[in-house]
Amino acid sequence: MTRFENRPGMAARDARPSLVVLDDDPVTRSMIGRYFSNEGFDVQEAASAAECRTILRAGTVDIIFVDIQLPDANGISFSQEIRAGSPVGIIFVTQRDSEIDRVLGLESAGDDYVTKPVNLRELMARSRALLRRRKLDSAPGGHRTVITFGTYILDLTRRELSVNSGEQIALTRGEFDLLAALVEADGRPLYRDFLAEVISSRSGEGDMRTVDSLISRLRRKLTQGDSPIITVSGIGYRFGIAINVL
Repeated sequence: MTRFENRPGMAARDARPSLVVLDDDPVTRSMIGRYFSNEGFDVQEAASAAECRTILRAGTVDIIFVDIQLPDANGISFSQEIRAGSPVGIIFVTQRDSEIDRVLGLESAGDDYVTKPVNLRELMARSRALLRRRKLDSAPGGHRTVITFGTYILDLTRRELSVNSGEQIALTRGEFDLLAALVEADGRPLYRDFLAEVISSRSGEGDMRTVDSLISRLRRKLTQGDSPIITVSGIGYRFGIAINVL
């Protein structure tokens, strides 16, 4: 088993999140790499599993985008190898869109699964959400997953929403999952089809009309101050209030 060590202290010295784009197509690597570099990521590219291993041995990496079809390895098997020795975030970015590949990838090693052609804004939103989850998971004292916005307190571990007076707001599973996704995106717009995937994978629902219905119900329940959920024309929704992680 190959061991990929994260070197302590490197992330603290460099606030830019680090990303490896693992894909044998140079056009795809360049397109994704340029976009994420312009958005503040430290990007490295790898055309093969062997090149990616070399990068991982050299220092800390926050996220890897992995294509399943690699010239020297199966991307899912390689991700299992990575996961056995590193907590790095893994997002599959691939043309393989079968349900079997998606389930196998997510259950065995991956944190998320995106099919090509890639919507770069959606991929960015998913990556930011993954980084936020990793930050929460690594916070001192264990999984500190309490987020505040306005007068509200969102506990991601207990799956509870309350106001600072202590009153709890009852949310269905779908409502909570949508709210958590929007909060984790931290102001970046999320596409309605992505939000449909969020509730489909977690609650058995899943079309975009259901998303709109759940958003309407959330807005009716978040009555203190202006609604924090903003409609983004042609895209979906974003969270419009600053958040704080406790």
